[in-house]
Amino acid sequence: MLDINNITYRIAGRTLFDQASLSIPTGHHVGLVGNNGTGKSTLFKLIAQELQLDGGDISMVSNTQMGMVRQDIPDDDTPLIDLVLAADTERTDLFAELETDIDVDRMSDIYLRLADINAYEAPSQAAIILSGLGFNTEQQSKPISDFSGGWKMRVALAAALFRKPNLLLLDEPTNHLDFEAIVWLESYLQNYEHTFIIISHDRETLNKVVTHIAHLDQLKLTLYTGNYDQFESAHAQKRLGHQALYEKQQAQKRRMMAFVDRFGAKASKARQAQSRLRSIERMDMVDALIAERATSFNFPQPEKIASPIITMDDVDVGYEPGKPVLRKINIGLTDDDRVALLGANGNGKSTLVKLISDNLSAMAGHVARNSKLRIGYFAQHQSDELEDETTPYEAMRTAIGDIPEAKCRALLGKFGFDKGKSDTEIKKLSGGEKARLLFCIMSHNAPHIMLLDEPTNHLDIDARHALIEALNAYEGCVILVSHDPHLVAAVADRLYLVKDAGVVPYDGDLDDYRRTIMEQRSKERSEARKSKKAKKTASDATDKATIANTLETELETLSVQKTHLETEMSRPEAIADSARMQQHLDEYVILEQKISDVEAAWFDTQS
Repeated sequence: MLDINNITYRIAGRTLFDQASLSIPTGHHVGLVGNNGTGKSTLFKLIAQELQLDGGDISMVSNTQMGMVRQDIPDDDTPLIDLVLAADTERTDLFAELETDIDVDRMSDIYLRLADINAYEAPSQAAIILSGLGFNTEQQSKPISDFSGGWKMRVALAAALFRKPNLLLLDEPTNHLDFEAIVWLESYLQNYEHTFIIISHDRETLNKVVTHIAHLDQLKLTLYTGNYDQFESAHAQKRLGHQALYEKQQAQKRRMMAFVDRFGAKASKARQAQSRLRSIERMDMVDALIAERATSFNFPQPEKIASPIITMDDVDVGYEPGKPVLRKINIGLTDDDRVALLGANGNGKSTLVKLISDNLSAMAGHVARNSKLRIGYFAQHQSDELEDETTPYEAMRTAIGDIPEAKCRALLGKFGFDKGKSDTEIKKLSGGEKARLLFCIMSHNAPHIMLLDEPTNHLDIDARHALIEALNAYEGCVILVSHDPHLVAAVADRLYLVKDAGVVPYDGDLDDYRRTIMEQRSKERSEARKSKKAKKTASDATDKATIANTLETELETLSVQKTHLETEMSRPEAIADSARMQQHLDEYVILEQKISDVEAAWFDTQS
């Protein structure tokens, strides 16, 4: 399917690939992993020929249809469902051609092709994908301009999936999805019948959907069989073996060099010394391992205060007077609670977090907070508010006031910022580094409660692991909103479901919630199919009648042509001319096959 052969690529003087190779057979589901900044997204652009290689080549089997998630989603009045349907360019072009002035033969060919590609089932298939990604029936008919950037990316993802290319490239597809949409996407990808490559930092997603892992490390690509957990184990064993071989070779080299240094000047030992030098030259030496980057940080510990630290009694909260987003909230939080909020995007999870953080006031009811309570709040899009031209050191000083430089740098150091990195402009930091800076700012005063709204969006797998360790070492209260099930399972011990304008405890774990989502989706699909089938009966009958009439006309035309050809074949001069007769016979076979195809299509319209 895809062959990457000894590719080299450099950008701005930095080498990302150096004679890297990878072969992905047809049907493989591959997770592309590697540290942030190693070139995973760049590899996608190289495969798509959006960038030019400095060496090597990338080839695909003939007739490969490659699909990626578009970044240039229009902002106009195109309904979502139409935008997704337009992704199937063959279907779109065929329907457009039917609107032009074409002859009966071409019209018949188009109808046959539309039947082959199940074109009339496409709207229902597009609706299923949009529904799975969180769009209800009403939203599917709304213009794309009504939706925010994150929701537009869901539409772009839906369009890429609808095309069903035989090579699908997905770059962080879960970034803009809630847990409910991720559950659906995982199920869809598990059953995807073609090849796909997915870049993802969601360990659980990789464990569920891929059959192989392509690891980008030290400018090379290596393919491992299995999911992410299996790759992690195999990679660790490979590193151990590599290190053992390196140390063995270095010991051999030291012994040989010691012999050469000791006896090289002696005539009686010179030949043996030279032999050892040649042995060193012939050794297939392995390189020393580059230490894998380890991300680590820790949150300062708060002093103990009396619980409950927050209580809410019959609280309503929202943004417009008289229109609460959430009603009758009754929650009590202790100083060591670990709570994750479940529920689809738009249900009010972030609204609840803003209420707890005191960034949003209650419309009704009563909220009580411990007078000594300190709150740390990590907002979902907070990194957008960092000033590009400032440095982490300057951002810390601005956020927490006039503190001694040594204390400020010590705080930054706990989150991996040495002096050089602390004085680097924020615009030059990676997404993960910006997230760590925000963690540092948020926790500088040792808060009693940390509210984390999608904290892993810009973290790679290693940084997510570091966050889990830091949160589990932290002794205060944690409230999580996250689409990362691995983080939720590793940190939270209580789940609350935000749904139908309410907040209620969820009695179960994430696996139970996942099953509930899939059962609900299955029920919704079944009901939707019944409803659409009932609504489309009359419309389908009309469409089939139109197609049947066209095909009947085509059959009449073909029958006339067949009769005319039979008459020609019976003429004495045709019988006497063998070459002419063979031409007629070839035409007759083609004509009979065409009549058979049109008859089959006509019978389909009668069912």
